[in-house]
Amino acid sequence: MKTALALGTFDGVHKGHRAVLSLPSGYKKTAVVFILPPKSVLSGKPQSIMTAEDKFRVIKSLGIDEIFPLNFAEIKDMPAEDFLSFLKEKFSPEYISCGFNYRFGRDAAGDTALLRKFCDENGIFLNCCEPVCADGEPVSSTRIRGLLEKGDIAGANRLTAVPFSYTAEVITGDRRGRTIGFPTINQKYPDELLPVRFGVYKSKVILGGDMYDGITNIGIRPTWQTDYIISETFIKDFSSDVYGKTVTVMPLKFVRGEVVFSSAEELKKQIQSDMEA
Repeated sequence: MKTALALGTFDGVHKGHRAVLSLPSGYKKTAVVFILPPKSVLSGKPQSIMTAEDKFRVIKSLGIDEIFPLNFAEIKDMPAEDFLSFLKEKFSPEYISCGFNYRFGRDAAGDTALLRKFCDENGIFLNCCEPVCADGEPVSSTRIRGLLEKGDIAGANRLTAVPFSYTAEVITGDRRGRTIGFPTINQKYPDELLPVRFGVYKSKVILGGDMYDGITNIGIRPTWQTDYIISETFIKDFSSDVYGKTVTVMPLKFVRGEVVFSSAEELKKQIQSDMEA
């Protein structure tokens, strides 16, 4: 069967990405995807809007037959022409789709003009998608990251294929929440994810196929600090033991920033206020 390629990082699988991933029928639809955003690798800081596992799951749900993951760290020094030769030898594509600003090769030297020249020379149809706009601005992963860093989850979710969320194992905490009547599930915030604005969020929690209302604190807990970003969620009307189980948390709305508390009683009052808010 003929092969159609969609090229990109597809971080967040936003509306612009979905245009690139909309490949024609009659082809084996293959997405060639960077596992991590190049800027994550180059900066050494987490920049992903969603984990690679979640990203691949969403891409597959859009009708893609095969995902070919690329490790940017392993090919970042490959000359642009060599990257194009790799695509030809590996996939023999007859159709390629990419965004208007797709870059590739060492120092991002390859652009859509070079890709079009390559396609013309090899009889490959190139679909170079124009930017998709929302609220008068182009939709981009960079724009979504900016919204998440400000805590504007709703704004980010308007631009993506699925709401921002993360899935992680429930770990043993210090059980302090139980002593004040608000037991929480504790999770290590995924290392590869861009840290959202630290603070308390209204949230939804997906556990065992069921969805619950919750309130989640994401941060380093300034009162009882951790050396990693922790997600602590109080789940309304839920009391089962879920240690060691995998839970998905979906922050929805920023409520307040992190606060230092002088006592557990002060924390209890704040949580009650947060629940009311």
